[in-house]
Amino acid sequence: MMKMNQLLAMRAFVRVVDTDSFSRAADQLGMPRSTVSKLVTDLERHLGTTLLHRTTRSLAVTPEGKEYYQYAVRLIADLDLADTIVRRNKANPGGMLRIDVPAVFAESLLIPALPDFHRQFPDVAISLGVNDRTINLVSEAVDCVIRIGELLDMSMVGRKLFDMEYVTCATPAYLAANGIPHTPQDLSVGHELVGYFSAGSGRAEGLTFIKGEQRYFYDRCAFSANGGSGIIAMMRAGLGIGQPLKCYVEDDLKDGRLVAILPEWQRPALPVHVLYPPNRHQNARLQVFIDWLIARFRKLA
Repeated sequence: MMKMNQLLAMRAFVRVVDTDSFSRAADQLGMPRSTVSKLVTDLERHLGTTLLHRTTRSLAVTPEGKEYYQYAVRLIADLDLADTIVRRNKANPGGMLRIDVPAVFAESLLIPALPDFHRQFPDVAISLGVNDRTINLVSEAVDCVIRIGELLDMSMVGRKLFDMEYVTCATPAYLAANGIPHTPQDLSVGHELVGYFSAGSGRAEGLTFIKGEQRYFYDRCAFSANGGSGIIAMMRAGLGIGQPLKCYVEDDLKDGRLVAILPEWQRPALPVHVLYPPNRHQNARLQVFIDWLIARFRKLA
């Protein structure tokens, strides 16, 4: 009996979880679906536990699978980064790398981290597109994009970086003037809300509150913006209560410019992926950048 290739099985399992599909994982890994399925089954047999519940129509990660996924992602990122660093000693990647990133993500997370990337790969030049619009990677000659939310374009290769959590908050001045809500129902009277709207469709996304089986949704926003920076600026101006992504307002919360409220009520977190065309996986500068992203931002997972 052939011994299982555990690292390959771990890669297959991680890619299945990232894509939520054995077929898409097989396409991205360049192997038959049956091989991916067997690798995951062999891994489960090796571990003595079920990692995935699968039926003909659905796929769900077990609690044990979620825990193993976190370790597997970190291990694979470390191995890939180690390989990249060693290979770099023979051939340093260089040239221009064109990246497209949402504005607030670029300003709050990516740009402050880029000095570390430059120290490791000084010959790679970064051309950074900072905007919240959806672009065509191929026609606009972009090497990769960072996207927040569920993946819609399955023609691209997607690597998950981490999940971004929301926080419900407002300025101290706003809360002093309008009162602190203790339940989501309190928002229906006497409060102004700050929300998001899609620039493409005009569709509004209001505030969502979930606790167990209880769910509340408010789309009556007095103020809204089509990007995270606009939402945060409105909230800093004291215009109302909003739900920005927490990692963007950590300093505001720490310094007291914004105050978190209703902490027991959650809004589902958003996954963050780096996407790139399948035919660019051999691009050395792109590969080192993606490996660096995964290693750098895994601490936020």
